Amino acid sequence: MQHIDDARKIAVTQRSDASVGRRALITGASSGLGVEFAELLAAQKVNLVLAARRKEPMEKLADDLRRKHGVDILVEPIDLAAPGAAARLKDSLDEKAIQIDILVNNAGYGLQGEFLETPIERTTDMIQLNITALTELSYVFGRDMAARGSGKILLIASLLAFQPVPTYAAYAATKSYVLSFGEALHDELRAQGVVVTSLCPGHTETGFDAAAGAQASPMLRLLTMKPRPVAEAGLQALSKGKASVIAGFMNNIVAFSNRLTPRSMQRASMRKVMAP
Repeated sequence: MQHIDDARKIAVTQRSDASVGRRALITGASSGLGVEFAELLAAQKVNLVLAARRKEPMEKLADDLRRKHGVDILVEPIDLAAPGAAARLKDSLDEKAIQIDILVNNAGYGLQGEFLETPIERTTDMIQLNITALTELSYVFGRDMAARGSGKILLIASLLAFQPVPTYAAYAATKSYVLSFGEALHDELRAQGVVVTSLCPGHTETGFDAAAGAQASPMLRLLTMKPRPVAEAGLQALSKGKASVIAGFMNNIVAFSNRLTPRSMQRASMRKVMAP
């Protein structure tokens, strides 16, 4: 038993040592899953760059994590929905000689409502953040990783990526893009030493509903997960080199059921599930 305990201690120490000195960039780090990713990575002694629009919540989070884990944290306030924001963030980090080993592409939000009743400016802003910024960030940091022959990218898709979703038409479509894009990159970049994993959460206790202008239905509330196990599922899948992961047992069942039902039935059932 003593030999087993010693071996476990050595394994934990080795994993911790492997994390020391690495740096992760977490977008959307001011709330929700972004905070969970930051706390989990800091606990692994990974240094951080936190990027989001709101500076004050990130500064508070950074102070807490520095005190708890002794990691180095840089706060980068930036609106990633603005055109060219990804390149500006990359330039800012290059000027500081900061190398990103792990990119957590978490920034994004949803919009609930009938498509024609939602101002098109809000929809295009969402698309800019959920798709364009995510793609540009994956490109500018992925190129560096590929050149070094190592790196990890975690993309945040959604359970809604697996089917069309009335009242979330554009949002679900952006997440379908993220999942498809991420799984393709997983195969493209694997030979260059870069792991790309897409995390597909279901309904999670974050600020998503408030940002989307939505109210969770009773059925949706039954499927709601806490943010910590969702973030843990994503980071575990990334460390194992998986192409994608669906967080939660029930969410896996929902995704699997889509293989057995026609798309017309998927649309009808999702309208009922998402209706408040």
